[in-house]
Amino acid sequence: MFVIIGATGIVGRTTVSLLHAAGADVTAVTRTPATAQLPAGVRVVEGDPAAPRIPDQIWRNAEAVLLSSRGITASAGEILTAAAEHGVQRVVVVSAATVAHPVGEPRFIEGFARLEAAAESSGLAWTALRCADFDANNLAWIPQLRAGDVVRGAYGTAATSPIHERDIAEVAVRALTGDEHEGRRYVLTGPESLTQYDKVRILGETLGRTLTFAEVAPEQVRAAMLVQGLPEEVPARLLGSLTDYARTPGPTTDTVRQLLGRPALDFATWAAERAAAFG
Repeated sequence: MFVIIGATGIVGRTTVSLLHAAGADVTAVTRTPATAQLPAGVRVVEGDPAAPRIPDQIWRNAEAVLLSSRGITASAGEILTAAAEHGVQRVVVVSAATVAHPVGEPRFIEGFARLEAAAESSGLAWTALRCADFDANNLAWIPQLRAGDVVRGAYGTAATSPIHERDIAEVAVRALTGDEHEGRRYVLTGPESLTQYDKVRILGETLGRTLTFAEVAPEQVRAAMLVQGLPEEVPARLLGSLTDYARTPGPTTDTVRQLLGRPALDFATWAAERAAAFG
């Protein structure tokens, strides 16, 4: 049985679906089980990994656990101690490429480094997935594109190789279910480096619309996000990394192809799958 903590997040949800489709028993841990909308047959348990408040019952017959929640960095050690005490054998953590390729504010890098350290010291067989920024982060553009054809944001030339959540989840499934990934740290990225201008252009081609990216001052972006009620750390994470990626593009690796035997899914594929969400 596999435990997925952060089961309704971008990567957790896809990992749950892949494991369930393969016939595995899955326990999904989420703060909001009533609205989880996970596949029928998946055991859904309420738990807050940041507290942590994780019921001991989730570990019954569990062989491996995925930690896929940004809020878990401070509590991972306690959670994994409980997992080890209940006989769990393996842990996979969703970390960030910034641990190996630092950008942005050090406090966020340090959080992911602590997460990896907790896994390494847990006594469980461990694997760290150091991910580039997610294609799905661009869902934040939905309100703007439903209202018009312009995306306004900071640092249009900031370049990364964004990754499809399905690629991360497929690698996670392999690491959860096999021994050959023990002690490995994988930097996972999409197949090509794209600026924000590039992503808006590709999205426009997919939607059959002429879209543009309009650059605005970083402080305007920060203020707009705070007005929306987002916590301070959200614009801090975004703008800190974009500042550095505007100077030096993020990494591009071939790790997904090496692990899955196929190329990483490109941004155009993700955009086509999510087109309806953009209106």
